[in-house]
Amino acid sequence: MHPTRRATAAAVAILVVASAVAGCDSDSTTQVSSAGSREPGCPAVLAEARQAVKAAEDINAPWGGPTRGPDAVPGKTIAYVAQTMTNPGVSGVAKGVQEAAEVIGWDVHTFDGQGTPAGIRSAFAEALASKPSGIVIGGFDPKSVTERADQANAAGIPLIGWHAAATPGPSTDPKLFSNVTTRVEEVAEISADWIIARSAGHAGVVLFTDASIPFAKRKSDLIRKRLATCSDVELLSYEDIPIPEANSRTVDKVASLQSRFGDRWTYSAAINDLYFDHAAPALRAAGHKGGGAPFNIGAGDGDPSAFERINGKQFQSATVPEPLSEQGWQIIDEFNRAFAGEPASGYVAPVHITTANNSGGALSWDSEGYREAYRKIWDK
Repeated sequence: MHPTRRATAAAVAILVVASAVAGCDSDSTTQVSSAGSREPGCPAVLAEARQAVKAAEDINAPWGGPTRGPDAVPGKTIAYVAQTMTNPGVSGVAKGVQEAAEVIGWDVHTFDGQGTPAGIRSAFAEALASKPSGIVIGGFDPKSVTERADQANAAGIPLIGWHAAATPGPSTDPKLFSNVTTRVEEVAEISADWIIARSAGHAGVVLFTDASIPFAKRKSDLIRKRLATCSDVELLSYEDIPIPEANSRTVDKVASLQSRFGDRWTYSAAINDLYFDHAAPALRAAGHKGGGAPFNIGAGDGDPSAFERINGKQFQSATVPEPLSEQGWQIIDEFNRAFAGEPASGYVAPVHITTANNSGGALSWDSEGYREAYRKIWDK
């Protein structure tokens, strides 16, 4: 190499190392390192992120779900076993299941696990004892109730999950007729992309998760992985707060984070919107404005309270909403296919980003036309 070029390369290397050291914080739970192969500011990743976010914010995408299937099978009863009905996603899907069941002519009974392992086991046992036609596993790991789930399968009672496994569709381990969810990889990536795009590739991020739920932990790990592709995005802290404890622990944790990081904390992502409901009082007490930093995105659920915070610019800027009502209807349709002896539909809802700019003041997100599509399938 020419001596001048060698000297220039060495100088650049020193600057990159110096920048990486300056961007680290020894108190961080998790840190993002700057790889030498990435350009500062991650221009290539930023371009990809901006394109993906633009597509995900589109509100005019047509219904892409099933339009064909079996006629309604009459006289069925569904047991909805909820991880906890205080989880807005779980309760939102339960409402969609109830609404769709009334249309198809079925009964639904809800059993609340109260957010504890013992409560979930008890709720599932009660559901099984009610001798339902099918059981919904609402937002918890089926392996936590393996014995009872095996009893249901042995009795020919189909199990359908919502956020009960890492991937959508049928599952053999655990045995589920289908698992209804968006693709966790897509939700995680678009959440990280929103931070990268909105910050122009320069952000200090706190990530909230519930590591007790495999689906949630995988989502947060994928968010962390995507954020790490941008050298000037620093993951300040990776916080594990179980959803049932979010109400009691988030306020103190946010106050601590604010004390540690101050203005370096510019963005947050969480596996569930409810963390920001509990974070708001602490951020407000610290003098933050609702529409200012840290700019927060919920990587999942999109319950009405999240939409209210987003629409009112109150400590949440965006959500990647699950189409909760639509997924409740899909669960009923999947059961109908199971009862008719047909395979699962295979449909997976695409990811969407809701902000104050595209919500239209609404309090939920669902694709257009799903109710009409399912009614036509069931009532020929």
